[in-house]
Amino acid sequence: MSQSDDEQPAFASKQTVKLRPLREEITDIPNLITLARIGLIPLILVFIDNYSPEMSALSALIFAFAAATDFLDGYLARRLGLVTVVGKFLDPLADKLIVLSTLVMLVSASRVPAWLVILLMARELAITGLRAIASQEGFVISAGAGGKTKTALQLTGIIFLLFHFPYPILFFDHALDFHEVGIVLLYLSLIMSITSAVEYFRFFAVAASKQQTELAAEGITRAGLKEKAKSKRKAKKRLRRVRRLRPSERAQSRSEVRRKKR
Repeated sequence: MSQSDDEQPAFASKQTVKLRPLREEITDIPNLITLARIGLIPLILVFIDNYSPEMSALSALIFAFAAATDFLDGYLARRLGLVTVVGKFLDPLADKLIVLSTLVMLVSASRVPAWLVILLMARELAITGLRAIASQEGFVISAGAGGKTKTALQLTGIIFLLFHFPYPILFFDHALDFHEVGIVLLYLSLIMSITSAVEYFRFFAVAASKQQTELAAEGITRAGLKEKAKSKRKAKKRLRRVRRLRPSERAQSRSEVRRKKR
């Protein structure tokens, strides 16, 4: 949604961020909108009905409204300078909850094949894990076009699937089958999901390789880190042995260490 999963990692420069108490951040307008979006999930799910076009349409409209509020809270956060730690956690969480929970309910209503939802969920989990690693390594994530296209197709496809029934089109003599259109859009979103995921892995690998090159230029290599860790382990073992010795033996051991240093 507003914060795309599919983004290209690059190296981050350290920035000074003014921290605020989390209790204050949760009451910011963008975060309250995000919480309201999470609160709409039960309404979306309860109105999914295979026998009532009216209830299905209501479910679709609530979902569309929730998707619109996602863009709104992102815009307000940037506009008001309220990009917060809580917001960075809640926004993607709300996106995943609303999309995945709706897809699961659509499977139970036999509107979507289970294998399709499993692939979409597996992709989301994999990219979420990679993003966590990228963040820990200090990569800056800039939005990619593939992720935005995937998100737009996925959201539109879910809205059509929630409508489900054929509805008459104004000024035309026939009705549009919203279910068939939604399935086609979801298949297209799956293709874009896989394509953008491959791109994300590729960009991540390039960024990791660049990081390794820069660290090697600074003298930080895997072999050097292993040797340093080995030296620390040896020092700890010597310290444990010395602590087990009697006071007289401990003094003798220290004198031997001094002689070896000379």
